[in-house]
Amino acid sequence: MSQSGSPAVLVVGAGDFIGAEIGKRFAREGFVVCLGRRNGDKLAPLVQEIEAAGGRAHAYTLDARDESSVQAVFAEIEDNVGPLATVIFNVGANVRFPLQETTSRVFRKVWEMACFAGFLVGREAASYMAPRGTGSIFFTGATASMRGASGYAAFASAKFGLRALAQSMARELGPQNIHVAHLVIDSAVDTAWVRERIGAGGVDVAALPEDALMRPASVAEAYWQLHCQTRDAWTFELDIRPFAETW
Repeated sequence: MSQSGSPAVLVVGAGDFIGAEIGKRFAREGFVVCLGRRNGDKLAPLVQEIEAAGGRAHAYTLDARDESSVQAVFAEIEDNVGPLATVIFNVGANVRFPLQETTSRVFRKVWEMACFAGFLVGREAASYMAPRGTGSIFFTGATASMRGASGYAAFASAKFGLRALAQSMARELGPQNIHVAHLVIDSAVDTAWVRERIGAGGVDVAALPEDALMRPASVAEAYWQLHCQTRDAWTFELDIRPFAETW
């Protein structure tokens, strides 16, 4: 419980879409929401929105690739907000580069963002939760977590690694009453950037059927459902996709 008596959640990679909706969803259930991203000042509008709706939120500048940054934010939350009940790793890094145009710098950066950062966040969460014998740690995956598509060597390898990390953590931490889960988002998520990319590919976005793209709020709802599971029926991996998605 937080110092106010309410549970606390940390969303790492609290961007303007999925991460923001996760924060708002947990806030509606009474969680004190802690939000982290590299440019913490950009979180001010989200904090204001959550507070205007009656929730409580804190923003942090957090580079999840940097061990000292991760440790400092966790310590700040645990010392001044309260014990974290849930930590959600939602860092993206979805880029497409043909193999021969994928520089070592690009490959390393994508791996650091989508895989190494997950390790740092997951390990730090476990270091606080394991002694308490309770908590949940969730990771955002993608289609690339399961299938390496053409042009996605860097992204897919990082997401494969994140999935393997989550599997290892689930097997190690489950007996310690810590729920670890990996959410595979097998869909384009409905954001302005995604709509621009689809349009650039020659598809009439306006002609897409309703619900053909996944709403960020639907992803947040999936995370809330994971959180609500009883430990006699924990899900490790949940894959979600729109009704019209071909797979």
